[in-house]
Amino acid sequence: MREIVLDTETTGLDPAKGDRLVEIGAVEIVDKIATGRSYHVLINPERDVPEEAFRVHGHSTEFLRDKPVFAAVVEDFLAFIGDDPLVIHNAEFDTRFLNAELARLNRAALVAERIVDTLALARRKHPGAANSLDALCDRYRIDRSRRVRHGALLDAEILVEVYCELCGGRQRSLGLAPSATVISAAATAPRTSGRALRPAPLPSRLDEAAERAHRAQFESFGAPATWLKYLPEPAAT
Repeated sequence: MREIVLDTETTGLDPAKGDRLVEIGAVEIVDKIATGRSYHVLINPERDVPEEAFRVHGHSTEFLRDKPVFAAVVEDFLAFIGDDPLVIHNAEFDTRFLNAELARLNRAALVAERIVDTLALARRKHPGAANSLDALCDRYRIDRSRRVRHGALLDAEILVEVYCELCGGRQRSLGLAPSATVISAAATAPRTSGRALRPAPLPSRLDEAAERAHRAQFESFGAPATWLKYLPEPAAT
């Protein structure tokens, strides 16, 4: 599954008050692994950069003066992100700016349904804890020593690692226990929250080609894979 991990830098906090984008950084991931493809651009905001914003990202008015305006880079940007999900930390902030720039050009907005907000994921996973990007790096022991100043591409690269951790880390559970055991254990465990049990498992995210490749890999081992012993027996016909 292709996703785009994205970050922006701006001249301020509110596009409705005239603040503009100055930088976009995006990293392509497939199945939560970076592919090596990325998109990065500095943008002339067509206005001055306030001192407070300069202290955050280090891009001055003079430095950005000869950079392309958003209208000159919009096609490349939209081509890179395609129609795939966008993974953004505190997504409401970045999408407001991106959609404001797109609206100026009469282009379609980025719809909420394609946005994955890692801040929301972090708040659900670590309620009551600090969930800034820096705090999550510290929690997951992700190196952020290069993050002296905010930078869109660097922050997107760091967010790839944070997102993987929020989704279960590089080493995910293989779910070897029979499904009946899992359901039984969940049903008899003390309920510590108001969350309801999922009535049915989510469908596989693998497409047919990936399923075939997975099965072919099993068969290449020769002897049956050990973990097949733990799967439930097929229902009798």
